[in-house]
Amino acid sequence: MGIRKKTNKNPPVLSHEFVIQNHADIVSCVAMVFLLGLMFEVTSKFAVLFITVQYNVTISTNGPEETAVNHFHHGIKDLATTFFYMLVAIIMHAIIQEYVLDKINRKKHFSKTKHSKFNESGQLSAFYLFSFGWGASILLSEKLLSNPVTLWEGYPHTLMPFQLKFYFICQLGYWLHAMPELYFQKTKKEDISRRLGYIFLYLVHIGGAYLLNLNRLGLVLLVLHYFVELLFHVSRLVYFSNESRQTGFTIWAVLFVLGRLLTLSLSVLTVGFGLATSDNQGFDLAAGNFNVIFVRITVLAAICLTQAFMMWKFINFQLRRWREHAQAQTLKKKPVQPSKSKSKKDKTNGVNGVSSHAADSPRARKEKSS
Repeated sequence: MGIRKKTNKNPPVLSHEFVIQNHADIVSCVAMVFLLGLMFEVTSKFAVLFITVQYNVTISTNGPEETAVNHFHHGIKDLATTFFYMLVAIIMHAIIQEYVLDKINRKKHFSKTKHSKFNESGQLSAFYLFSFGWGASILLSEKLLSNPVTLWEGYPHTLMPFQLKFYFICQLGYWLHAMPELYFQKTKKEDISRRLGYIFLYLVHIGGAYLLNLNRLGLVLLVLHYFVELLFHVSRLVYFSNESRQTGFTIWAVLFVLGRLLTLSLSVLTVGFGLATSDNQGFDLAAGNFNVIFVRITVLAAICLTQAFMMWKFINFQLRRWREHAQAQTLKKKPVQPSKSKSKKDKTNGVNGVSSHAADSPRARKEKSS
């Protein structure tokens, strides 16, 4: 169900403030319309397009006991499913915000800058933790880690198990929901370009891996990347609660560099060597085969440029932290010396004080009267 923020203000209906305060309730009502559509035969066929995963293919397995296994491929109807789970992501965002993050914010009394960063890291930590755990379970069940050759062997991987396809649908839905959340959360203008930048990169890479049937490689790289990002945002949450705790950033810095190297290595191994030496070469849109040199170079270039951009941002971040740390250490070591003018003034006041005291003594008054 939707979440309504408690407020004493009653903005006009359908105004910007009204939509922002009640966006979770509005989205919940829209999602409920699709769910209610399943109850009626006339609308069920339409509602199913949004709620359930489409393009089911049943495959019979050979063995002592023949069993049927369901697999899925992608198509244009996935846009409707992605839209519905984008609505679900907005509702979950509102639940985490009100029942977890807002309560912590009220206890800690963060500044406006920390408040925004804390909300961002809190939301992303929950998403990265969920996505990492779900993706790792898929990797183990599909045995992709124990046999890396399966990343390119048998390409194109047009058929996916239910969990893998649903994982990509939810990933696309989440990062699409992040764009309207910029409006719902009243994001500052200086932060909008930064957030839109990484949202765009996520959508391009996840959508590219999904459409080009590189879903296995995409899953491995996402799980690796999400683990590193999870550590960063958890470290930032710990830092906001106690600024002396910065050990997590050190561990994250090491894993970040290793993650970039491992991402490049897996990408070059899969796309540059595995697919390049595959027997199934050529471009066939109907069969989902994009194993041509132009696509391979484009994919590798996109991955390499993204990793280089992330390393550049990482280096700037570390240099800024080291500069701030050096300035803090310099201020601590700088001794506090009294000013010369103040000491001179104290001496003058001391002499004048003695003279005035001597002038007011009984002996001085007696000599003066005589």
